[in-house]
Amino acid sequence: MPYNVLIVEDQEMPKQLFEIYVKSDPRFHHFASITNASLAVDFCSHGRVDLILMDVMTELGSSGLDAAEEIKKKYPGIKIVIVTSMPEASWLRRAKEIGVDSFWYKEAQKEPILAVMERTMAGESIYPDQTPTVQIGYTNNHDFTERELEILRELISGDSNAEIGERLGIGASTVKYHVQNMLEKTGMHTRTELAAVARSLGIAIK
Repeated sequence: MPYNVLIVEDQEMPKQLFEIYVKSDPRFHHFASITNASLAVDFCSHGRVDLILMDVMTELGSSGLDAAEEIKKKYPGIKIVIVTSMPEASWLRRAKEIGVDSFWYKEAQKEPILAVMERTMAGESIYPDQTPTVQIGYTNNHDFTERELEILRELISGDSNAEIGERLGIGASTVKYHVQNMLEKTGMHTRTELAAVARSLGIAIK
């Protein structure tokens, strides 16, 4: 019996590609495709889903990681592969914490998605060593420290150094210091520019 695969992807081209891959392999059966991760839990309640290919950012802002966490709690036997093109480092960590079986980057991972699916169904957990490298100004995302990335996510909110510091449990002067370091690394001129570019590249997503 082939494994039933649920595809959760709101972008038409990747969704169609995943469907083609699944339908091309007799080991897998295309069960359904949906565009909103919050609906995935209901699909799993029917008891016929074996594997989910789950994007992180889906229709209407629904989080694939939130849905994956709920599914893993209710239906631990269902395998989940998170698929994304965004290099947001916190997603990789959270996926491991909530028990997601495997993680695959759409554009950057060398191993084909079908191979990841097969190995996942065989009981393996397939994760990349790190997020994809993305150039931002004069540097790249791997040149930022964990604290800098943490502050970079908060910059997207547009809040002041004091407000960001309060949320992170650090002083406003410490926030300012890290922001200045990131501006120097990237060659960007303002915190607004830095936050906007990082958000557009998927390096920091709140």
